Amino acid sequence: MLRYFCFLAVILGARSASAPFLTPCKKGDKACIVASAQAMVPILAPGLPELNVPSLDPMLLKVVKSEEAGLRLTLKNTTVTGMKDCTIEDARLDAESLDVVVRCSVVLRGWYKLRGTILVLPIRGEGKDTIKIRDIVISAKAKLATVKGADGQEHWHIKHWEHSFDVRTKTTFDFDNLFDGNKNLSDPVDAIVNANWKLVMLEIAPPIVRAITERVVDAVEAFFAAVPSRELQIA
Repeated sequence: MLRYFCFLAVILGARSASAPFLTPCKKGDKACIVASAQAMVPILAPGLPELNVPSLDPMLLKVVKSEEAGLRLTLKNTTVTGMKDCTIEDARLDAESLDVVVRCSVVLRGWYKLRGTILVLPIRGEGKDTIKIRDIVISAKAKLATVKGADGQEHWHIKHWEHSFDVRTKTTFDFDNLFDGNKNLSDPVDAIVNANWKLVMLEIAPPIVRAITERVVDAVEAFFAAVPSRELQIA
């Protein structure tokens, strides 16, 4: 997701004193940019404590709330895994903007509480949840600025970002304890929700994807704060 902004930013310049694992690419060499970004995924996914970049796989989301289409959903202490296996599908960079398209399959596990209607069906429950998303494609765009850091050097900064997403393959939902464990009520609703996963994702996924994206932006900002822009310049 947007965490891959940092992949693109760092792979484009000469080797960095702050991050010597970076691989440079020539300006405009799109194939190199995409390939180098892909190579960085497993390096950056677990985090880089020496650069104050937090772990993004696993990623912990303490609270995510959604109130859409008559449904109130709260996710707590959700662990997101799978981002280390994401695929960079496209990447572009110029002096003021950074665009990336990334495909991921992720699993979210935690605790949920929901009440209201979903697909016009009444639903309620509270307990453990598992959400498996296969092939979510996120297109992210960022506007960049250059600012002076605490070290007196110039650093990149994301001043604005936006994103969109589409799930290409499938999402499965497992909400334990729906209707207080009454399977006569929960089993039919569970079957309908999973059969209509794409519509359900349109109702509940936007706040979840945005929460993950915000965590990624924080990680990118931490990386930019640690590495001067002169070490990330396009060759």
